[in-house]
Amino acid sequence: MGSFVLFCPQHNNTLSVIRTISFIISFIVLCSCGQNPVSKTPATTISVANDSFFNPMPEAEIKKYRQEISDYYDTNLAGKGFNGSIIVAKNGQVLFEDYKGIYNFATREPVTEHTPFHLASISKTFTGMTVLKLWEEGRISLDDSLQKFFPKLPYHGVTIKMLLNHRSGLPNYLYFMDSCWNKKVKATNWDVVNFMIEHKPAADVQPGKSYHYCNTNFILLALVIEIVTQQPFPQYMKDSIFTPLGLKDSYVFSTADTLHYIPTYSVTKPFFMDHLDCTYGDKNIYSTVRDLFQWDKVLYTNSFLKKTTLDMAFTPYSNERKSMHNYGLAWHLYFNKSDSIIYHNGKWHGSNTSFTRLIQDTATIIVLGNKVNNNIYRAREMSSIFSGRKDTTKLEE
Repeated sequence: MGSFVLFCPQHNNTLSVIRTISFIISFIVLCSCGQNPVSKTPATTISVANDSFFNPMPEAEIKKYRQEISDYYDTNLAGKGFNGSIIVAKNGQVLFEDYKGIYNFATREPVTEHTPFHLASISKTFTGMTVLKLWEEGRISLDDSLQKFFPKLPYHGVTIKMLLNHRSGLPNYLYFMDSCWNKKVKATNWDVVNFMIEHKPAADVQPGKSYHYCNTNFILLALVIEIVTQQPFPQYMKDSIFTPLGLKDSYVFSTADTLHYIPTYSVTKPFFMDHLDCTYGDKNIYSTVRDLFQWDKVLYTNSFLKKTTLDMAFTPYSNERKSMHNYGLAWHLYFNKSDSIIYHNGKWHGSNTSFTRLIQDTATIIVLGNKVNNNIYRAREMSSIFSGRKDTTKLEE
């Protein structure tokens, strides 16, 4: 991360009032400046994934897979402190599903199929694909600049596409907001934008120069969705994405939900809410393994986005260094000869999450946990059950 020096003002009541008023004025101005006319009509109707897309499997093959998955799970997750949920599927069919441990440690409420876990960075796949949906509908261009939506942001040459593929070079708000922000105040996405306008933390690299994973990119994309749709991100995602796609237990956590926050855990202690727990787009989508399995089928069957759009999303954009690892638009990629893995993992407080799509096998491994357990990221090793080859990949956490 590039170095920068910030002046840290004291956050007294007067400044808080002034800042609040300025944010409201900024939001009104930003929503009215430098945009295409915005349609107020609902989003295009979405067809739910059709299971007839997938080839059925013989019962003997299903039985074999289930036994091998169960053996791996018992040894590497259930037997090693796993607290969460898991689904492993192939050809649109669930082969293995389990729910283990505690969801709410205060009430001892158990984990069930309806338990929503904080997805952490898996949230980026929803934010990114929603941006591409708006692009398909002609409501934005991937070449639109940051200044079209945020006229006062002092970072030029950055496009929507660069936000999606992490080539913006922007500084990571998780660092600069952590160094100089009143930690008694829970920051919102607009707080981050206004902080960047006021303090101008230095960019890490020039835009387009190299791949640089950065959470700032996706909190900006969430605001782009808000500006274009004229709806709060949590409401738009619920009404136009989650509900139409049949994701019944998914939602976006925001400041409106703080009274209902349920801590995740380290080995022994809870992670209570902090000043960065209300920003969304890069994180803060909550979901279940069943909803993610539905999301997976939607992607396989092109029920949400056109195949050509998904092909673009799954294209490597970080080619300055030759590697089997790469990043597309809101997805990590791993290509090794015939092996194609499209995935995203997540980590935030005690949330460890893994969403691995084995394209060559039409198989999916989804593991969500709310208590720190790095074995979750090794769940991709189950790919060997489908490929017949030992897993040697090391995917990005």
